[in-house]
Amino acid sequence: YTVDTDALGTLRLLEAVRSSNKPAKFYQASSSEMYGKVVETPQTEKTPFYPRSPYGCAKVYSFWQTVNYREAYGLFACNGILFNHESPRRGETFVTRKITRAATRIKLGLQDKLYLGNLDANRDWGFAGDYVETMWLMLQQERADDYVIATGETHSVREFLDEVFGHLDLDWHKYVEIDPRYLRPTEVDFLQGDSSKA
Repeated sequence: YTVDTDALGTLRLLEAVRSSNKPAKFYQASSSEMYGKVVETPQTEKTPFYPRSPYGCAKVYSFWQTVNYREAYGLFACNGILFNHESPRRGETFVTRKITRAATRIKLGLQDKLYLGNLDANRDWGFAGDYVETMWLMLQQERADDYVIATGETHSVREFLDEVFGHLDLDWHKYVEIDPRYLRPTEVDFLQGDSSKA
């Protein structure tokens, strides 16, 4: 499913734009997960990719197909390399929503424990609304290009727990347990974007 949607889905859309012969601008939502096991920090548009998941691999494929269609066929096709972005609409299976939802339920007495994986994973978290504005601005440019969209700040899951539970006057250490089911076999430890080009 991941490859069919995130990789081949992008290729199908690019080919539809190309074969339509109609003026169009194509934006590809790329991901910081493409960097995976990072080789430099912070990550820029020139940082080599080293994906650590099927999702990251599929996003690398989409990234390069977008570049290829831009260069081979002259399409206005750009990649926004999005670092983690949050909003109230974030799905509840993502760690940030999982934490905020569980902390609230614990505060209300509706839940006893929160089970998580790697608390030391560091992410560059930003606000989705700001990132969407940047996506739109990318499509207003005269020439298509690829840009990192990030805050440049990184925080650990542990820090996120401190903030959320602290806001509710709770000590997360009493409620959070590590569950090996949530530990990834190929963990992405540290992502920090450099959006200076944007």
